[in-house]
Amino acid sequence: MDSYKLTHLRELEAESIYVLREVAAQFENPVLLFSGGKDSIVVTHLARKAFWPAKIPFPLMHIDTGHNFTETIEFRDEMVERIGARLLVASVQESIDKGRVVEEKGVNASRNALQITPLLDAIEEHKFDCAIGGARRDEEKARAKERFFSHRDEFGQWDPKNQRPELWNIFNGKKNMGEHFRVFPISNWTEMDVWQYILLEEIPIPSLYFTHMRKCFERDGNLLAYADFMQLKDNEEVKEMQVRFRTIGDLTCTGATLSSASTLEDIIDEVASTRVTERGGRSDDRRSEAAMEDRKKQGYF
Repeated sequence: MDSYKLTHLRELEAESIYVLREVAAQFENPVLLFSGGKDSIVVTHLARKAFWPAKIPFPLMHIDTGHNFTETIEFRDEMVERIGARLLVASVQESIDKGRVVEEKGVNASRNALQITPLLDAIEEHKFDCAIGGARRDEEKARAKERFFSHRDEFGQWDPKNQRPELWNIFNGKKNMGEHFRVFPISNWTEMDVWQYILLEEIPIPSLYFTHMRKCFERDGNLLAYADFMQLKDNEEVKEMQVRFRTIGDLTCTGATLSSASTLEDIIDEVASTRVTERGGRSDDRRSEAAMEDRKKQGYF
């Protein structure tokens, strides 16, 4: 009798699909948080597999900072149309216009943290009881503390010291009125797993991940993409550079990487040999030692 053995990618896939089906079983009104980055693209792909041949039984929601990469928005709209998903967009600019948040000032101003308020407002408005995210434990130490099913109180806040145990594959989604859960189906994946799975499944991704020429400037050892709303210091010079992005977030804080990787195989080789962490180019994580955990406690992704 032939042995039945899964590769590590198929085991991770099966675990994530199980988590997504647990979401459908335990929650009444889930939503999938979609940033246009590779992790949320993979989660969307897994959700299609989990419920195939039906469509994904919950909407996708993008928190648009107004400072996103143009390529991200174009890819988001093309993908949503291609897979027939329902897209909701919550806008940081609208929250600024309504006085719900105050835009940061100065050369290092970013809208990244301002996403918290429109995210929590949208969860409350649509009465979502579960927000599915693409965060992984290997990305950052605060994310390493997250459970698959991560409880949020009535204010959308997270208490990392008071989390529910998850024994084997038993998930506890019980909540009180006004509370919700964040669920992370690819918690156990690494950056390398994600790239190998994208190659295996031939999943389309934004062109930003591949090498291209872009106007960039260096700040504090980080390469940032130039845009009209970026303020430059006197000593900063914009140059054309051959770069790609390892993460895709708000343009004001997402660092680029000098790279000639033009294929998925090139990217996998590059990730295998690099000594810089995936989020090493994110200036939002450099604001303090606990920057990510502080944002997550307030309701960040």
